[in-house]
Amino acid sequence: MSVASPRPADWTAAQVAPARPASALADPTWVRVALIGTALLFLGFFLVLPLATVFLQAFAKGWRVYLEAISDPIALAAIRLTLLVAAISVPLNAVFGVVAAWAITKFDFRGKSLLVTAIDLPFAVSPVVSGLIFVLLFGAHGFFGPWLQAHGVKVIFAVPGIVLATTFITFPFVARELIPIMEEQGTEEEEAAVSLGASGWQTFRRVTLPNVSLGLLYGIVLLNARAMGEFGAVSVVSGHIRGLTNTMPLHVEILYNEYQSAAAFAVASLLALLALATLVAKRALEWRMGRRARAA
Repeated sequence: MSVASPRPADWTAAQVAPARPASALADPTWVRVALIGTALLFLGFFLVLPLATVFLQAFAKGWRVYLEAISDPIALAAIRLTLLVAAISVPLNAVFGVVAAWAITKFDFRGKSLLVTAIDLPFAVSPVVSGLIFVLLFGAHGFFGPWLQAHGVKVIFAVPGIVLATTFITFPFVARELIPIMEEQGTEEEEAAVSLGASGWQTFRRVTLPNVSLGLLYGIVLLNARAMGEFGAVSVVSGHIRGLTNTMPLHVEILYNEYQSAAAFAVASLLALLALATLVAKRALEWRMGRRARAA
């Protein structure tokens, strides 16, 4: 007795029929609900609740107390100093980040791995330790201290020390955003531009910079937020001189330690608004970067 073999049409249909998705790959509903609920609970407890507390405490005694706190001359001096330090450190680190990322991704040279490691140094060193290093270098009894005093230059417990500490803490942000982008893009477009007669500056301005513009803005947003909110290193080198070397985070600490909670939370609310603006700008840039990636 012979068994009839399947017809070619039946065999082909069986071969090309799409396989049903394995149920093992789909998480149960209770797992998804538990994961989402845990994430929302975590965000609510560590992000939403602290921010809400800051604004509630800032306006607990009314608008008049709030406006008096942020318009106090010492508070205004702290705000001006914070903006000044950010205005100096952000452009410096933006330029350094672009140059470092360009050198690392477009050229091969001795010490390249050392440069990559050095960029990550502020992430590995405590900000307080970073501030102490500057004190040991530029303080009155530091390595350069006697020479600086002899020439009437004051770094520690002055604005230059705050700028140095902030610049050191924040210099990895732009470079770390640009290096992966430039590595992914490769060097083909730059090589083509050079082969067509473009100079190095023209190649950078017309080819490299437009390709990394969104990543550069993304890094600058994070860099600016960290520069304005830096506390540890600035606290060590500032000397806490009211009206002269106190930035906004330091001013908040002093007010809170003096039991002026309404004024402390009022100034802290400005930093919180900065954080919220940073998150909005960060999300907008991520959305634009995603659209550009999908379009490519």
